[in-house]
This record gives sequence, C-alpha cells and structure tokens, in this order.
Amino acid sequence: MDKVVKSDAEWRVQLSPEEFRVLRQAGTERPYTGEYVETKTVGVYSCRACGSELFRSDTKFDSHCGWPSFYEPSKSEAVTLIEDRSMGMTRVEVRCAACDSHLGHVFHGEGYGTPTDDRYCINSVSLRLEPAE
Repeated sequence: MDKVVKSDAEWRVQLSPEEFRVLRQAGTERPYTGEYVETKTVGVYSCRACGSELFRSDTKFDSHCGWPSFYEPSKSEAVTLIEDRSMGMTRVEVRCAACDSHLGHVFHGEGYGTPTDDRYCINSVSLRLEPAE
C-alpha cells in the first residue's frame, strides 16, 4: 500500500474545515448528523482524504449509536488500530492505513449479533460511499 503524506497546509486545501477537524485532528462529528448513519446503499466506503477502500456495505449494521457502524474493514491492512487514552478512558482509535487519517473507534464485545462482535464506529465525514453499479 502506498502511503499518502501531505502537510497540514496541503490537507487544508483539499478538505473542508469539518473534514480537516475530524480526519486530521481526530475530532468527532455530532451523533446522528452524518450522511451515512442510516444509509443502506450497496457499495464501498473509502477514505474521504485519500480514497483508499476501507469498508464494504455488506459489513455495515444498525447499531443505533449515532454513527455508521461496521463489523470489519474490507481488508485487515486497510486500517490501523491505536490505543487512545484521551477523554479519561481507554479506547481503540481507527485510522486509515494509507494516509493516517482519523476515522473513529472500534469497540469489542458489546453483544451485537455480528460475525466479529466488533463495532467500528466511524464518522460519516471520514468516508465517501461509492455505490455499486
């Protein structure tokens, strides 16, 4: 996988202020406000910053948490997982492996009826859906 490396100035030109805040500064969009929370469209979800494939619609599920949820990435090497101790708790941050953009967090063992029992809780603003033809 080719790494995408850009300066903050280059990212600011490419991304909207909200995209930059979430993708490059590890922000979070407000729950239930993202464009893909309720989406059922069949297709591929790619990184909004670099275009790398991250998730497929057949792994998306309704978790009712306020953000799009997936039970696994399209390929294990598509994302990197990093321990996150911010906000007074320990979580696992999900980043795009190609450009190191913040996508959201992954939670395990919550009891969802999915094959992995993982919930990749991902910001809509971090994604771009490419519908299947």
